[in-house]
Amino acid sequence: MRPPGNRSSLLLLALELLGHPTLAQQPLALVQTIEMTEVPTGPYADHMALDLDGRRLFTTPQANRAIDVLSLDTGTVLRTVRGFGNPHAILYRADRNLLFVTDGKGVVKVLDGSSYRTIRSIPLELNADSTAYDARTGYLYVGNGGAEAGRDYSLVSIIDTARETKIGDIRVDAGSLESMVVDAASDRLYVNLPDKNAIAIVDLGKRNVQTIWPLALATRNEAFALDADHHALFVGCNEGDVRGSIVIVDTTSGKELEKLPIGSWVDSMFYDGRRHRIYASTGIGEVFTYERRSDGSYRALEPVDTAVMARTSLFSPELDRLFVMVPHLGWTPAEVLVFKPVD
Repeated sequence: MRPPGNRSSLLLLALELLGHPTLAQQPLALVQTIEMTEVPTGPYADHMALDLDGRRLFTTPQANRAIDVLSLDTGTVLRTVRGFGNPHAILYRADRNLLFVTDGKGVVKVLDGSSYRTIRSIPLELNADSTAYDARTGYLYVGNGGAEAGRDYSLVSIIDTARETKIGDIRVDAGSLESMVVDAASDRLYVNLPDKNAIAIVDLGKRNVQTIWPLALATRNEAFALDADHHALFVGCNEGDVRGSIVIVDTTSGKELEKLPIGSWVDSMFYDGRRHRIYASTGIGEVFTYERRSDGSYRALEPVDTAVMARTSLFSPELDRLFVMVPHLGWTPAEVLVFKPVD
């Protein structure tokens, strides 16, 4: 349980520092909290995945060097799966009941979704981290290599999740890669290059970098969300310890259209197509939300309280829920906060 405090004052101070525009109603309501009491203290937790039919949530509390499997029905930890060096991202293929987990030590581990036994390890470069999945092909794109692996370039490795093997690499001339997103309409992959303050555009058919879009409106680009219907790529940037921003990029031209203020340390963003909203989970302890109006402009909704360093999240349009991962810091236990969008 968190100690009492004047959170309203802190929120007002944060908004003042961010120069936040006039706010509308709060867009998210907390409906469930799931604690992971065995997770030790540590500042980071990374990306999650869902088993919709089994109502399981797969999490990566990095301080535990493990995967915690949570039950959404009982709000408990079903299983702690150990044997990871630094788990980052998870894909669950329900049709094959398989988990694909990136480990920063340089491997993608394939786990049986029932026994959680590792059935295959796919070797990559060190720093295997961010992923993007193309459901059309069954290909999982994994960022790895770069400066942490002692290289002056990075790789986007292609994992065929049907054959459970690597089928190729796409070289990206950058020291590090952050989040990636597949644009199925254009058969492209967008890749954040924070050390170059740019976005790499990968042609998935040709498997090469087609072009680079430099960013001028903000720095330290780390997170993505995509509104394919309106050709809008939302780029989450961490410009300072408190301030951050979302840069909106036109995917037909690569032109930066607008900059929206948020808190810093954003690591996950999602687009809610039903409500035309962007959700951005940030390390300053707030989820920031913007809503697209009918005229194409964006209005800020009230930030929602989470916890310090609750940077990663997962939005499920099927369940209509936003899951926010909280690391174990001080009095805050490791937990997942489950929010329901409010219309």
